[in-house]
Amino acid sequence: MNSAERFFRRYIFSTIGIIALFLAVNLLLVGIFFMIAYLNGVADSNFPIEDFSNHITVKNEELTAGTQALETLRNADAWAMILDDNGTVIWEDGLPKELPREYTATDIAMFSRWYLDDYPVNIWKRPDGLLVIGFTPGSVFNHYISTSTAYIWPLCIGIGIAFIINIFLMIYLFLRNAYQIEKSMEPILNGIQSLSQGKAFCLEEKGELAEINAGLNSAGKYLMNKDNTRAEWIRGISHDIRTPLSIILGYACEIEDNASLPLSTRKQAKAIQQKSEKLRTLIADLNLSTKLEYSMYPAKKQTINIIELTRQVASEFLNELPEQYEIEIAEDRPGYPIFLNGDGPLLYRMLSNLIGNSITHNPDGCQISVCVGLNVDTCFFDIRDTGFGIDDRRMILLNRGTLISSTREEGNGAEHGFGLKIVQQIVKAHDGKIYFSSIEPHGLSVKIELPAVSQRGTFSQIH
Repeated sequence: MNSAERFFRRYIFSTIGIIALFLAVNLLLVGIFFMIAYLNGVADSNFPIEDFSNHITVKNEELTAGTQALETLRNADAWAMILDDNGTVIWEDGLPKELPREYTATDIAMFSRWYLDDYPVNIWKRPDGLLVIGFTPGSVFNHYISTSTAYIWPLCIGIGIAFIINIFLMIYLFLRNAYQIEKSMEPILNGIQSLSQGKAFCLEEKGELAEINAGLNSAGKYLMNKDNTRAEWIRGISHDIRTPLSIILGYACEIEDNASLPLSTRKQAKAIQQKSEKLRTLIADLNLSTKLEYSMYPAKKQTINIIELTRQVASEFLNELPEQYEIEIAEDRPGYPIFLNGDGPLLYRMLSNLIGNSITHNPDGCQISVCVGLNVDTCFFDIRDTGFGIDDRRMILLNRGTLISSTREEGNGAEHGFGLKIVQQIVKAHDGKIYFSSIEPHGLSVKIELPAVSQRGTFSQIH
């Protein structure tokens, strides 16, 4: 699953979560509404007509309403009347003057549908007649609903099915829209990823996102041209400097070996030779770093015995090593050959740079150990020295893969720069990992892990 697919999956799942949250919030709001309505007395808003009727009693052969009943009537801003079986009003309280005091059976049947003129009414059957409670017009909404019971269950089921269909339709439309967006955005995301890795790409400049595609294409071409120009410039400079530098080195060697010249002149020639050698090394490092950075190096991977490789690198240093330095090779599994599939010259250069850094940046001398071992499916190099080491801030930057201009403070020695950058590039080219750590009480450890191979192979000559 690529980054674009992961992005859109998270987008889809998050949207489904939003829909679920939306439904939950709406259910919660409905619940809160009913709770507020209940607390505000909506549940008691219906007139208690039965209780009111019970408080109307016969005293001295006359109907009389109790104080509580009359107070309930006043609070509801309502009026009341009782009709006998002939439709005549036999008791009333607050009955509007415009309303008649006698009603026919037809009149009673009509207002039993909940409206007497414009007054919404409630009715209640009593032993002595019919109790009618009327309210102020517009204060109560009465509506008569009548339907066959055969339609009730189909209606409820239909409402439920319609709700479910709407939910699925909404999800389908969302997924369809997300898919269309993914089809449009995936090339853009892949183009951005290629742009970050320095790879060439070309997006189709059509559709709704044609302007974005065109902008990415333009940015990609600009960066590729810029990188190509830089690489060509570095290659040109390296080539142009090589010939005059060789001449300088040749003349400097002749002057140094000429016994007829003064000693001071010969020392100056030796200094010129040393600085020219350093300049040639820097140019070679710059050229190699550029090739690795832009994948221009023609890597030739083969099965390599890393123990033999390590011994070959160490032997070259031992031949010209000053007496204040010591180099030791250790094997994690003595007598057990360890192989990897890699580019011999690059791995040789990697070990040479690390050992050379320990020598160059510890002029007072140190002990250097190179340990070679094998884990489950990786082999490792552990290059340690007892020198000055690196401070914690630079150590963090190195472990993040950040190139630093120097691993030493200003005025405290030469800089590491290119050497470590090339080491990091070689490790990356072999799909490996590199770790920097300090050694107590002082010193530096550089551990490199590279994929190992199980088959035995023959170590090829590096140079």
